[in-house]
Amino acid sequence: MQMIERPRRLRSTPGLRKMVRETRVDASSLIYPMFVTDGIGRIEEIKALPGQNRYTVDMTDGKIEDLLKAGVGSIMLFGIPEHKDELGTQAYAEDGIIQRAVSHIKERYPEMYVITDVCMCEYTSHGHCGMLHECGGHYDVDNDSTLELLQKVAVSQVKAGSDMVAPSDMMDGRVRAIREALDAEGFSSTPLMSYAVKYASSFYGPFREAAGSAPTFGDRKSYQMDFHNRREGIKEALLDVEEGADIVMVKPAMSYLDMIREVRDAVNVPVAAYSVSGEYAMVKAAAANGWIDEASIICEMAVGAFRAGAQIYETYFAEELAGYIKEGRIG
Repeated sequence: MQMIERPRRLRSTPGLRKMVRETRVDASSLIYPMFVTDGIGRIEEIKALPGQNRYTVDMTDGKIEDLLKAGVGSIMLFGIPEHKDELGTQAYAEDGIIQRAVSHIKERYPEMYVITDVCMCEYTSHGHCGMLHECGGHYDVDNDSTLELLQKVAVSQVKAGSDMVAPSDMMDGRVRAIREALDAEGFSSTPLMSYAVKYASSFYGPFREAAGSAPTFGDRKSYQMDFHNRREGIKEALLDVEEGADIVMVKPAMSYLDMIREVRDAVNVPVAAYSVSGEYAMVKAAAANGWIDEASIICEMAVGAFRAGAQIYETYFAEELAGYIKEGRIG
């Protein structure tokens, strides 16, 4: 049989396969999510995220050094304060946990690019992402009054040394509000990465244990997106770009690869994907039972996100991925 097209020709050797590879992964595209908590001299294991920890500010150095050595140059910080209140005041306190952590890390490791999560859920006593108001006999998050708090959070983080802010609250108009607040304070060159397409997902469970951020009542479905919706995700991404987002994120990653591609095709800014805590926990649990090859799964998940269109990948496996890239297992 005469065949002109033989796709297998380009799969014949490892070198040739790598030469013609369509999707490439680089450690510079990775972000590691890191939890910092009040206190001194503690590294606390997160049971729902085996291998992940909460660090007091003074104990972050070792992890930062490990990440830099591995080739991971960007982190996203999430803060866990000792005291919470209804307004989440520790989120924007000058001596808040995130503010102290950023200052500490940037002073000792200026080469580490520090991104800070802008939200209220870790800091409010009720666990919701903003200020509450009574609506029709029940409580809900008040969008517009929350914007003022988010402005204060972002400005305080950048004053502490944050290189980039990343609002994850899903309030309408928060990108424009934060952009205007940063510009007014002289931080017009500080980039903003928006959690633009953030779904109300069951994949966030382990994170809520790690950060102590589960709502004490209700859920977040009135502000995070319905996972049935595609067009709404494009609308959110375009709105955030119009309001001043420099990067837009799709979250979660693994079950939303279609949205990564849709957003990539719709916007003219870089697209990030967050491989969230539930994805990590499932891989760790299956690997611990001997059901999967953990390293191969980690690599395949990452390539899936990049193949879908992500240019930035936030993952708890960032350090391991950087190692696999050096080994030539992925790249």
